[in-house]
Amino acid sequence: MANALRLPRLRPFECMGLLGLLFALACCGCGPRDSVSSSPSKPVTRMVSSGCGSMGLGIGADFKGLLPFSSGNAWNQQVSSLPVDPNSATIINYISASAPLHADFNDQTGGIPYIVVDSSTTPLVRVSLSDPSESDVMPMPIPLNAPVESGTDHHVVVIDRKTCWLYEFWKASFRGGQWTANNAAVWDLQEINKRPYAWTSADAAGLPILPGLVRYDEVASGEIHHALRFTVPRTPAAFIPPAIHWAQTNRGSPIPMGMRLRLRTNFDISGFSRTNQVLLTAIKKYGLILADNGTEMYVSGAPDSRWSNFDLKKLSRVRASDFEVLWMPAKTTEANVPIGRPPRIASFTASPDSLTAGMQATLRWNSIDASYFYINPSIGVVRGDRVRVGPADTTTYVLTATGPYGRSTAKVTVKVQ
Repeated sequence: MANALRLPRLRPFECMGLLGLLFALACCGCGPRDSVSSSPSKPVTRMVSSGCGSMGLGIGADFKGLLPFSSGNAWNQQVSSLPVDPNSATIINYISASAPLHADFNDQTGGIPYIVVDSSTTPLVRVSLSDPSESDVMPMPIPLNAPVESGTDHHVVVIDRKTCWLYEFWKASFRGGQWTANNAAVWDLQEINKRPYAWTSADAAGLPILPGLVRYDEVASGEIHHALRFTVPRTPAAFIPPAIHWAQTNRGSPIPMGMRLRLRTNFDISGFSRTNQVLLTAIKKYGLILADNGTEMYVSGAPDSRWSNFDLKKLSRVRASDFEVLWMPAKTTEANVPIGRPPRIASFTASPDSLTAGMQATLRWNSIDASYFYINPSIGVVRGDRVRVGPADTTTYVLTATGPYGRSTAKVTVKVQ
């Protein structure tokens, strides 16, 4: 809840004084202002070097200062000194210069929730996908209580602190003891994995959702160290980095997925609460990345009971005209999607390939141009070039290697006597 200003008890004669009267008048309109108390900024530790084991567990868990990806990743790139696109003013007017900035999250169900689990205790389950064509299809640690975003997109976002992998779903639901979704994507939080160009993810831009969310724990720490996810209603079939996919809603729009906005350096944020100053400072330093179609200038975050909705609404004083579009490279369209060879799996072996029940075998693989791997059945996403398995029955394992130009598979069978 917000912190209300506590007034001193004044004697009647003190109220007669000018100073007492001014103090009372200044405070009589005080209400909820801020959702976090003032505290110094805390340093962050990158998951790429420290893993995810110190994260909290549960819905909306504290990341304990951990930041996904390396400093060179697009989400973590500082953009305060990057040049402005020559078409910036036209694009801002196309969005609507008077459109207010809106925090699309609140203290209840608004926003995109997430949950942190540990696959040591959360079992891997199969998710039934209605569109597996551009999905990562494998067993995943999705608990029964994973929160589902309200509204129409029904995103589900799950972080496994044991493995430092992120699982995201679009149009997800849990019915009849079974998780279902339209599509699914996994992300390596230690160093972002490259999915194929022009493939969607749980987001229209083909990007991970979690790294662009505003979280209460980071705002309370005093500083956000990454760009934020935002939406606009009209986009063409085009994208620029870091996006790899589009979702066309207007063929004539000048706004590609992946476009980045930055709050003007000279925009005065001193009149905002500490919470909103943390948000606005991040938008000056790291910017907003366009990740989906939606209402103009809506910034995504995770719901949390500690947010002050009264305070977040004051962000509407910031307008689209207070932003500038950062320089954009040539757009990728249907006519120039990058083309290359999918990963080549040189070998996929089991040693031994025949064993008795209760014994284990080592699966090894060698691949060229792959960004990440997963193995079915029962194993899921893997790092490195080997994994131990102990099948109870004869099992054929399928290795899937994915890279920026597609994916490849290979099989090996372990016989159980």
